[in-house]
Amino acid sequence: MKNLKLKAARAGKDLSQEELAKAVGVSRQTINAIEKGDYNPTINLCISICKVLDKTLDELFWD
Repeated sequence: MKNLKLKAARAGKDLSQEELAKAVGVSRQTINAIEKGDYNPTINLCISICKVLDKTLDELFWD
């Protein structure tokens, strides 16, 4: 399932996939795969993404 909440939050912070990837220590392809729903990130990666985007786990990764 696509993660449109992540994509919207990233865009809201005016970050590219590359910039977010660098901030959390993964590749741009990993961020792309998460947004497309092709990759299920670890909880640690989810937390890192949330910190960079100033969002909670609920806001980005749970319905």
